[in-house]
Amino acid sequence: MKLSVWTYEGPPHVGAIRVATAMENVHLVLHAPQGDTYADLLFTMIERRNHRPPVTYTTFQARDLGSDTASLFKKSCIEAYERFKPELLLVGASCTAELIQDDPGGLAETLGLPVPVVPLELPSYQRKENFGADETFFQIVKRLSRPLEKTEEITCNLIGPTALGFRHRDDITEITKVLNSMGIQVNICAPYGATPRDIEVISQAHFNVLMYPETGEMACRFLERTFSQPFTKTVPIGVGALSDFVKEVSEIVGANEINAETYSQLPWYSASVDSTYLTGKRVFIFGDGTHAMAAARIARDEIGFEVVGLGCFNREMARPMRKLAASFGVDALISDDYLEVEKHIQAIAPELILGTQMERHIGKRLGIPCAVISAPVHVQDFPARYSPQMGPEGANVIFDTWVHPLVMGLEEHLLTMFRDDFEFHDQAGPSHHAAHSPSPKSELIPEAVTEGNLDHKIIWLQDAEKELRKIPFFVRGKARKNTEKYAQNNGYSEISIETLYEAKAHYAR
Repeated sequence: MKLSVWTYEGPPHVGAIRVATAMENVHLVLHAPQGDTYADLLFTMIERRNHRPPVTYTTFQARDLGSDTASLFKKSCIEAYERFKPELLLVGASCTAELIQDDPGGLAETLGLPVPVVPLELPSYQRKENFGADETFFQIVKRLSRPLEKTEEITCNLIGPTALGFRHRDDITEITKVLNSMGIQVNICAPYGATPRDIEVISQAHFNVLMYPETGEMACRFLERTFSQPFTKTVPIGVGALSDFVKEVSEIVGANEINAETYSQLPWYSASVDSTYLTGKRVFIFGDGTHAMAAARIARDEIGFEVVGLGCFNREMARPMRKLAASFGVDALISDDYLEVEKHIQAIAPELILGTQMERHIGKRLGIPCAVISAPVHVQDFPARYSPQMGPEGANVIFDTWVHPLVMGLEEHLLTMFRDDFEFHDQAGPSHHAAHSPSPKSELIPEAVTEGNLDHKIIWLQDAEKELRKIPFFVRGKARKNTEKYAQNNGYSEISIETLYEAKAHYAR
């Protein structure tokens, strides 16, 4: 077992909570010790939901382990039903409670509750959060769905969006608009906003739209096998993928196609003179498989970036990720270790990172701009405004989100270049407070000492450090690394301006 300060995915019971929280009239009884109730914070604080997740914890303590924890679980199930009156009860165990092997599913079935009870077997020490969500929703669909006649009009189900998902709320609205413009109505959306009664009529739709494979593919495959409902394979993130999605839907049900490009400003702006600054920028992409693969296509084909690194943290998506990365001429990074990801970023020195909340922090440490494209995310990535990733408007949001870090970074670089001017130096007060000026400090630029890669330290002299800051931020890290390597190879203990330019000439050959 590995202890980590950060983690890309929680244990699988967090995925179960995401499904239960997304649905209505569903309750989850989780056999868990007192310390495993932290998941509430994910929804009330980070996602800013106005109500707690529909979860009852048994919250057994150390002293309970010597008694009958099974009776405690059964009592919690009965009390949860009587208090919340759900239409469906999910039962499972957290990673810690899994060790005591009380069998929550078997215990709950003996209670004779008047609602369906779905037991969840989530292997906490082999699988993680996205699997937990996928498995939980699959078990719900398997238990509640039944064969029904198809609707007269063409309808589909939206499959995969959950609570705590990256922009899932707005993606639902955006894709519903796209489908409606094609003459297709949405039968149900699940898990997000669905009730158990909705799941009972899921087979009425003509096909399923798989929005997020991480959390809905198992259910889609079950529905295809059981009710002959085909499902879409294209995730409509980006203009190109949206066009492919529209064609795929049209082939499935013969619906009217739409011109996806006319709905988004990304294509024309990417080709405009103003965007030439973006062309060829070296970008590293990392996140969940779905969003990272979609981002890679947008970056290369729609904005003109050079993808120099690509990967994901969920190993379930490793195979398609490796296949896509090979087509980009890079090796896929499949890892849930953020330290390994940081090391990889340092090695390739990209000019922009497209990643998760983890990579945002990594980018801050390395001085590389970062835009968030995937969960895990923090509160600022659950905006109150309409901000989808899918569909035409999603393409606009993506373009703005990716471009702004580079544009703001350029502005910061220009301020750095002119930092010694009377208006811009570090000790200058705000321009609108002309009479105010902070007390001066003896040195504007502290002497920088950098650990070398070999067995001695390299000291950057102040003039060299000042000159280094004139190099654009997106290649500054690489210039520093090359200069230090040059100094080490030549036995220099200090880096002067002359050393900096000698190194530049050396690596330019």
